[in-house]
Amino acid sequence: MGSYRIQIKVENIKGKCPVYKLGDTIIIDKFYINTNKSANVCIHAFGALLSLLSAFIHGSSAKELGIGKEHDIGYLQCPDPGPPTTCGGTVTFKLIREKLED
Repeated sequence: MGSYRIQIKVENIKGKCPVYKLGDTIIIDKFYINTNKSANVCIHAFGALLSLLSAFIHGSSAKELGIGKEHDIGYLQCPDPGPPTTCGGTVTFKLIREKLED
């Protein structure tokens, strides 16, 4: 199967997110967050990403998972609906998967 790195990049923000700005990136190597190379991790957003993120990092295609049109690029978002419902904002994340050398 192999090992993967996933870059989770902040692609879009609707409303105001207190954690992320455009371009922030979280790096996941194999199965751990590389805290030396990553932005802060919002537990609300990460909770929403986790179930599909796990399948994606273990080799399932973004197309198969229904989160993208390409095998190694997918999109997910945080659960905050933003204005007028909350004071926060909805963050859309772009997930870019690359194969690591074993």
